[in-house]
Amino acid sequence: MRTDTLIRNEGMLALNERLNLVEVERFITLLIRDPFDYTEWQSDLYEGMSVAELSEKADALWQQTHQ
Repeated sequence: MRTDTLIRNEGMLALNERLNLVEVERFITLLIRDPFDYTEWQSDLYEGMSVAELSEKADALWQQTHQ
């Protein structure tokens, strides 16, 4: 199992890959300020998508990040 520190560091790296520094700070502030249920958000995120569609999206993301 990975440590909390490692997960936190890898999470920050992932955010920095997609957002600039100001946007990363805004994102973290939004998470802290607003009540946020990740499980509920995640269930709504993929609502209506089939397993095949989810698999295709996951494969495309994996291909994009492992080139």
